Amino acid sequence: MSSTVQPSTSAKLLYRPVGLVSSIVGGLIASMIFKQIWKRVSPSVDADHADPPGPLESEYPMKEILLAALLQGAIYSVVKVLVDRQGAKAFQKATGEWPGS
Repeated sequence: MSSTVQPSTSAKLLYRPVGLVSSIVGGLIASMIFKQIWKRVSPSVDADHADPPGPLESEYPMKEILLAALLQGAIYSVVKVLVDRQGAKAFQKATGEWPGS
């Protein structure tokens, strides 16, 4: 049986701005990582099509659109977990309280 410590309301409130900033930074990092990976794995990347295809772009095959969505989702999820976890650890180190629920 594991015991969990409930975070105080003040810790949750103090962490909100930290969490918001880290989410924005994480999104930017994930976007940069995804664009670099997409340039290397996309079957149809050229100078005119450096961005990943969207679902309404008919010039791309469905397989490529799904590959882009899958890759982007995986990268964003992993980066979000890493940024959120490290932000919570830094907050705990600075305040002595874990910000999570």
